[in-house]
Amino acid sequence: MAVTRRDRRLGFEMDGKVALVTGGSRGIGRATCELLARAGARVVVNFRSRDREAARVVRGIVTAGGRATAIGADVADAGQAHALVEETVRLYGRLDVLVNNAGIWEEGPLLTLSPEKWRRTLGINLDGTFHCAQAAARVMKRQRRGRIVNVSSTAGQRGEAFYSPYAATKGAVIALTKSWAVELAPHGIVVNAVAPGWVDTDMTADELAGRAGREVARGIPLRRVGSPADIAAAILFLASDACRFVAGEIVNVNGGAVLCG
Repeated sequence: MAVTRRDRRLGFEMDGKVALVTGGSRGIGRATCELLARAGARVVVNFRSRDREAARVVRGIVTAGGRATAIGADVADAGQAHALVEETVRLYGRLDVLVNNAGIWEEGPLLTLSPEKWRRTLGINLDGTFHCAQAAARVMKRQRRGRIVNVSSTAGQRGEAFYSPYAATKGAVIALTKSWAVELAPHGIVVNAVAPGWVDTDMTADELAGRAGREVARGIPLRRVGSPADIAAAILFLASDACRFVAGEIVNVNGGAVLCG
């Protein structure tokens, strides 16, 4: 999705804005970093261990004429998450947009689920969202404006058998989004979320390979699996000034596969 000059007049421009995207080295995070940069934002590409992939994202943005920096941090750790936000502000002087995208999706049947896997999923998907939002909100409150976009999932709306830790965290992200939207709105901070369905990323590659992927696509009214760019487009709207009167909403980006209010 290219952001045209006409789009910019409609409020989708991000010129001068600073955006931090957690888990920005691949998949939805990478697509979001690239689209925000194309819209004019200065982008911080957060990564936990994929430093080479993050560096490639930054190089691609810079080559295209944008501005980006990669910063490593494990957002499950409160100290690292807060340091990530502090470093962003140190580099760019402000923080306008936080996209809480970092997450893992690991199989976890209830009868065999280990406490370690349960805690790992909650740590990254839920604790990480909290830590980054808390740090960012403190900065945005001083600025009297900001955008927080949380990445949830259809699994948080309908549950997901054999992936209950993931579903639990994404359902909690929905609740946090609604709670924070009301709490932070008086400070000029707009909080919303996107809820992707099936998206073609390396995280889902095995499940979407071959016949299984075709079956998944047939079950989606739009007859295809989503792309990272599809999700990034919705995130751009929620991060932009075009999103002026939408707060506490969960924007479903799933091709019509899960319909909920």
